[in-house]
Amino acid sequence: MATSETSGDDSLYPIAVLIDELRNEDVQLRLNSIKKLSTIALALGVERTRSELIPFLTDTIYDEDEVLLALAEQLGQFTAYVGGSETVHCLLEPLESLAKVEETVVRDKAVESLRMIAPEHSPADLENYLVPLVKRLSAGDWFTSRTSACGLFSVTYARVSTAIKAELRQHFCNLCGDDTPMVRRAAASKLGEFAKVMEIEHLKSDIIPLFASLSQDEQDSVRLLAVESCVSIASLLPISDKETLVMPTILQAADDKSWRVRYMVADKFTDIQKAVGPTLTGQKLVPAFSNLLKDIEAEVRSAASNKIKDFCEALPEESRESVVMTDILPCAKDLVLDPNQHVKSALASVIMGLAPLLGKENTIEHLLPLFLNQLKDECPEVRLNIISNLDSVNQVIGISKLSDNLLPAIVELAEDPKWRVRLAIIEYMPLLAAQLGVKFFDEKLNSLCMSWLVDHVYAIREAAAINLKKLVERFGHEWASVAVVPQVTAMAKDTNYLHRLTCLFCINVLAEVCGPEITAKSLVPTVINLSGDTVANVRFNVAKTLAILGAIVDSSILESSFKPALDKLRSDTDPDVKFYSTETSESLSLDSKLPDH
Repeated sequence: MATSETSGDDSLYPIAVLIDELRNEDVQLRLNSIKKLSTIALALGVERTRSELIPFLTDTIYDEDEVLLALAEQLGQFTAYVGGSETVHCLLEPLESLAKVEETVVRDKAVESLRMIAPEHSPADLENYLVPLVKRLSAGDWFTSRTSACGLFSVTYARVSTAIKAELRQHFCNLCGDDTPMVRRAAASKLGEFAKVMEIEHLKSDIIPLFASLSQDEQDSVRLLAVESCVSIASLLPISDKETLVMPTILQAADDKSWRVRYMVADKFTDIQKAVGPTLTGQKLVPAFSNLLKDIEAEVRSAASNKIKDFCEALPEESRESVVMTDILPCAKDLVLDPNQHVKSALASVIMGLAPLLGKENTIEHLLPLFLNQLKDECPEVRLNIISNLDSVNQVIGISKLSDNLLPAIVELAEDPKWRVRLAIIEYMPLLAAQLGVKFFDEKLNSLCMSWLVDHVYAIREAAAINLKKLVERFGHEWASVAVVPQVTAMAKDTNYLHRLTCLFCINVLAEVCGPEITAKSLVPTVINLSGDTVANVRFNVAKTLAILGAIVDSSILESSFKPALDKLRSDTDPDVKFYSTETSESLSLDSKLPDH
């Protein structure tokens, strides 16, 4: 409600309500009031939003972090409410205050909003309002304001005068050398994007020295962020400058004493490779990549292993096979036996992709032994990663070379004590089916797929039913009528009611892909027979299944088979059975008066 001193003036009502709500002790109420600022601004109009609402909000920046976060987000979308680009600068004052607060997420959101509204400023307004803000934040007493300043240079620099540009470069240089590591980290993280808007001569004279300095910072958290920037910087330089100005820093980082810096190099390696180009990659980066694959830290080896396929694909075609065989494959052979399962798993997820690069003979002679070793690995994830990427090898050497070793690995995964491992192999089965072909599948894997239907874990049984649907989509109706439907319908006679339920679940998903003929001939009779099941849970699932089948089969079957079964179920003693059977009857327009009791 409005306060008593303002209740006589309706024009002040929105501000009065907001004041009351923001003074309330309930944080959620204050948060809700901030989230409806746009509505209040619309009610106030542009003039009063600028003259009353924005100053009021500027004076109230002392709240809980979640309220301030919401305010910072709202202000970034407020340009239209304050009159557009000509007056958008009035939003800078509250956002500047928010960019100085202690909580990181609030500062980051305030900087994000400042970055959003920066393009709305004219060049003159940038120089008159936003540049002074950046300078004030850069020279702030507290590190919080200086870290926030780092994110604003790239959105300010391009549209200001030459003299102002020089000042901004100097301020950024000061931040890169700040005494506080948090500020240097923030500067290092924004170095690359600042480089993108800078003239090439200043990129060489200003940014490269800063890059080199940050890359040798005493804090590894600063050095690793400089690695990220090198991708942007290298992509902006001509090839001759890349070798002299950037490559030494990259190679130094790849051999850094901190594993976290080496990890960052490994993680960004293919981006670096693309930025420096194929010539420098062949000359300088191949040895560095090999060393990362042999790193003493498992995290680094894992990150590098993940990049093997992409790295090799991007090598110059004329030297690719030689580099892979000489430099990469020896490392991969060691990684297959790595003591760390994450490293082996990372390798298994990409190594199959080398087959198309090496050709049939090299794949059979050099890669195949590695695949077969990984198929026998004690770690389920390693085996899964190999199986899920079989397609690459299948295209090169054919599945026959793998089949003898593949089957035992699949069976072992299918029977793994961990149900999530069993679930993962089920999800890969349609892919395997496409790769192996129907003959191999029927001989080796069909019985396995059926065994999952009686697994003791519901999620496995559910996934097994969906798997059958995907297999029918792959192999067709005729295959389904011979290889799947007879085994599914046989489950209707199982003594375990859970298996009878699974039969119904399978029919639910199979009916659509099997088509009306198989559904009417084989699936409908099975469901009708189960309508007399002794377990109520089965009977009401029969009613639900009939609703699905009714949309597929001919209307004559609805009258002859569905209606008698549903009428009987509607007289059932179980309330759930009666409910679902009545619902199905109505949905299929088979509603009729129940018999008198």
